[in-house]
Amino acid sequence: MDFQEICDRLTALGARGVLGADVPREKDPDDKGDLGRAGQSFLLVEPAALIDLLFLCRDDSELEMSQLVDLSATDPVKGGPDLWVNYELLSISKRHRLALKCVLPKEGASIASATAVFASARWGEREASEMLGIDFDGHPDPRNILLPDDWEGYPLRKDYEFPTEYHGISCV
Repeated sequence: MDFQEICDRLTALGARGVLGADVPREKDPDDKGDLGRAGQSFLLVEPAALIDLLFLCRDDSELEMSQLVDLSATDPVKGGPDLWVNYELLSISKRHRLALKCVLPKEGASIASATAVFASARWGEREASEMLGIDFDGHPDPRNILLPDDWEGYPLRKDYEFPTEYHGISCV
């Protein structure tokens, strides 16, 4: 299935919470200016609807997206109010992919954990939690995996200021 066929299937299944789709424009060979957005097509999803949509993508016999191959988060704009959580699904049997994105406000960033749907979400959620400050409600093991427990701030936020020292050790 291509991206549009996947979107049509989700619509036919009554999927809720899809706010829109972003499809990169193809390059016009005669256009010397703006090339449009590069990258993969994705669906923008309401955070409250994410888990139901993940179950639908995994369990539907035509979609069979049995793998969460990537879960990441980004701070897309310095000084911006939002964070993005990105999910990349794969159907090995059907040979198609789907990217989903949720937008969260930086203040109080919170979304349900996807670990009930895909166990592989554990590590990506833990990393996004400690590096960007996103709370994944219901995560079975929210301990840090990269930073010490007493680290202050979220290093992957664009407004993060790296400390000059940590416990008397210079960081410059």
